[in-house]
Amino acid sequence: MTAGARRPTVAVVGGGIAGLAAAWELARQPEPVQVVVVEAADHLGGKIRTATVGGDRVPVGPDAFVARRPEAVELCRQIELREELVAPASGGAFVWSRGRLRALPVGLALGVPTRWLALARSGILGPLGAARAGADLLAGPARAARPAADDRPDMAVGAIVSRHLGRQVTERLADPLIGGIHAGPVTAMSAAAVFAPLLAAEHIGGSLMRALRPVSPAPTSPPAPTSPPAMFLAPRSGMTALVDALTDRLRAEGVAIRCSTPVRTLAVRPGGWQVLVDDDHLEVDAVVVATPASAAAGLLAAAAPEAGRRLGEVPSASVAVVTLQLPEEALAEAGGTGFLVPASQGLLTTGCTWLSRKWPHLASSGRALVRVSCGRAGDERAGRLSDEQLVRQVRAELAAVAGVAAEPTAWLVTRWPQAFPQYQVGHLQRVEAVEQAAAAAAAPLAVAGAALHGVGIPACIGSGRRAARAVLDRLAQPMATAPNRQP
Repeated sequence: MTAGARRPTVAVVGGGIAGLAAAWELARQPEPVQVVVVEAADHLGGKIRTATVGGDRVPVGPDAFVARRPEAVELCRQIELREELVAPASGGAFVWSRGRLRALPVGLALGVPTRWLALARSGILGPLGAARAGADLLAGPARAARPAADDRPDMAVGAIVSRHLGRQVTERLADPLIGGIHAGPVTAMSAAAVFAPLLAAEHIGGSLMRALRPVSPAPTSPPAPTSPPAMFLAPRSGMTALVDALTDRLRAEGVAIRCSTPVRTLAVRPGGWQVLVDDDHLEVDAVVVATPASAAAGLLAAAAPEAGRRLGEVPSASVAVVTLQLPEEALAEAGGTGFLVPASQGLLTTGCTWLSRKWPHLASSGRALVRVSCGRAGDERAGRLSDEQLVRQVRAELAAVAGVAAEPTAWLVTRWPQAFPQYQVGHLQRVEAVEQAAAAAAAPLAVAGAALHGVGIPACIGSGRRAARAVLDRLAQPMATAPNRQP
């Protein structure tokens, strides 16, 4: 943008972490851009939420982010939150299998075992299941890697794992771990989208367990003793601290934020967009749509119909989170920091976290906090129960699985309807079509959010920032000389 040129205006529709990250990328440009964030809810942050249970502040959405991806850590550094990040307590996790909780074996790549002896000793598989998994090590040598990864046809995670390691590994490890991240079954889940190394190993051939083992060069001298890097991080005061700090910095940069402002539709106008909100409208130069897929599909139906149609093809699942406050002694016999339950077990519970053990600073003295997740794609039982019924069923399952039967001193049910996009086979092709259609819209447009390239917080941050750069690139084209519009 040349000296004296007007400042273009960009509307970010959606105030979840992807939308806030997009706004941050836009606001930090050396060439000034006017930014307005429009959010339908009365709060920002999307699924990053905190609530009070019996006087304790607890996360009812994600309680941490993956540290090995750089996007969230880098954002925390930029907004001066890096020093506030802490790692959860270690302690291991368990899975409900063959009638009791069993520790997850070492050597898992996501939910796929890479060490047969550790798998066999875990007791998660029966003798026949362990033998079937061990047969993978007898597979012939791997073929030469194909040069073009994009040429590999997508496959379901479950199909790959079952073919190499057997049905028991799929049902008792891959499904509760990989499927649990997305609240969906691995039998329909895209390997290309959720676990690309798994798909690469399948097309190369040979042993899956060997292919997924981490490759490390042999050290030339004994390594100095160091603590392993944290796998997960969160601000000490909770994940909403990330949203609050980012919101404060956005406002300091001059970003306008409008909550309780649902967008009804987008309409193309010469040189830009008209964003219709209630009985009002914003006239802007560019738009980043960072809402859930179903909402984005409706917004784009007229203005970018192909993008809207393909987003509408991304299904989603509903979950419910039950948070219990218990006497501290209730978890005296509980192991690790929580457990997972395979869908094949038929329980309502899909996973449980001993929240106050994982994050000791969350609970008040003498109290324990437990968080139970229910629901996944294809299982709507939790949605049909009242809050009281759901708590009653969860308590019965906690007692049966983990022996935790204490009466809660407080509880809270948080429901997340249609909140988890399902990355089904062919997902990346759908996303590519969405992004291409958005890029071809009559005015600068990009999409962002959990329905695209990852459901985790780092992935959503990266999605928002990429979308911001995409509209900036288009604004740099001659269209940027259109008449000025103010939000």
